Formats: sequence, C-alpha cells, structure tokens
Amino acid sequence: MGTTLESLSPPEGARKRRKRVGRGIGSRRGKTSTRGQKGQLARHNQMPAGFEGGQNPLQRRVPKRGFVNIHRVEYHGVNVGRVAEAFAAGEVITPESLHAKGIVPKRAKLIKLLGHGDVTAALKISVHAVSASAKEKIEAAGGSVEIVGTSAAAAE
Repeated sequence: MGTTLESLSPPEGARKRRKRVGRGIGSRRGKTSTRGQKGQLARHNQMPAGFEGGQNPLQRRVPKRGFVNIHRVEYHGVNVGRVAEAFAAGEVITPESLHAKGIVPKRAKLIKLLGHGDVTAALKISVHAVSASAKEKIEAAGGSVEIVGTSAAAAE
C-alpha cells in the first residue's frame, strides 16, 4: 500500500522544540534564564533598534544628502537590433507587441528606441521616444517611426 496523507511525517530533526527558559532552577535554564547576571540586558525592558546607550545613534549622526526627483520620467530602452531580429519586414510594432514577444517587461510604461544594432528590414514602429541614431537607421532601411503620446502612458 502506498503512502497516504495521514501517514506522512516530517523527517527526523526537521522540527526543533523551542527553548523554554525561566522555568525554575531544575530546568537548567532557570533563575537568570540565560541572560547573565543583573544589568540592563538582564531586565525585561526592550531597547529600541539602533539604541546606543544614550549616545547619539548612528542614523542621527550621519547627515542627510541628496534628493529623489519625483518628476523623473523613466523610459525602458530597447535597441533597434533586438527589435529587427524579433519582427519581420512590414510588421507594425507597438509597445503591446514588444511586450507580447518578451522584449519589454510588463512594468515598462514608457519605451524608448535606442540605436545599437543593425536594421535591414523596413519596420513601422510606434514607441514613446526614439534616439536620433535609431530613427536614422530605421528610415535608412525604409521604415518609419511614430511617437506615441507620452502623457497617456505616464498616467498609467
């Protein structure tokens, strides 16, 4: 007969009992309960994380520097060489089709076409931004580049 659900048990040594401290002198860990003798650390008061004994803590001693620009517009770059490999000539390439082929991750809201690589086929590409070298390469191969509205994509 095979193994049944009720006959399953964890392997030997997989489940460890928790250490019960402070249960009397006969328990081997009684009286001071593995805390040593007296002092602040032997008492039952918890100190906050990063407490340095009243000394000004590190996170308050070190000065703040820099800032985060909340208006930053972040594009996900895709090289023309990679796009040219994945699509055939005359195909219309949109941000959705780039995502469907796995060239761009789902989280990429804005896509910029970059100029690394070679383009031989005429491609029709619609992206949010394009570099000058990428545009030059696509138009030289007989393709076209259309800029999709960035305000709608940034709001997503």
